[in-house]
Amino acid sequence: MQNHFALFKLPEQFAMDRQALDTAYREIQRLVHPDRFVNAPASDKRAALQWASLANDAYQTLRNPLKRAAYLCSLNGFPLDAETSGPSMPPDFIFEQIEWREHLDNAKIDKDLGALETLGEHLRKRTAEQMTLIENALNNRQFSSAVQEVRKMMFLQKFAEEISFAFDALDKTDPT
Repeated sequence: MQNHFALFKLPEQFAMDRQALDTAYREIQRLVHPDRFVNAPASDKRAALQWASLANDAYQTLRNPLKRAAYLCSLNGFPLDAETSGPSMPPDFIFEQIEWREHLDNAKIDKDLGALETLGEHLRKRTAEQMTLIENALNNRQFSSAVQEVRKMMFLQKFAEEISFAFDALDKTDPT
């Protein structure tokens, strides 16, 4: 299987030139578009479809910073898959999560939109800090550390979804 970076002729690094990625993706899609293979043998049609599928998967991976980080870790021997038991989360991160969940639970119980907004803002700042930690670990080729930071970011993204659901739930119960 071809490396996603190599497929798009991009350097294997966390920083991404989105314009170069988009251009390379469109070029590959143009080359393997089904319309080009209407009169081709079935084997050529299948190959084009496989290339198009590979290009789509690679593009989706590289355009998303968290997926790109996980992919870089995996390429360098540090996969994040569920079967791999990585290092446990540091206690301070776990305590931070517990504290945030308590704040979220209280905001939901109290139907406190302001508390949700404050929690969301705090989470946005923490997420930006976390992305910087991921980028630094990858730039320094500290893949074990990067795996840990990516896992933390996964928790943060899941928590952001929970905050979003809480906002939605408050909107549905708001009589105004």
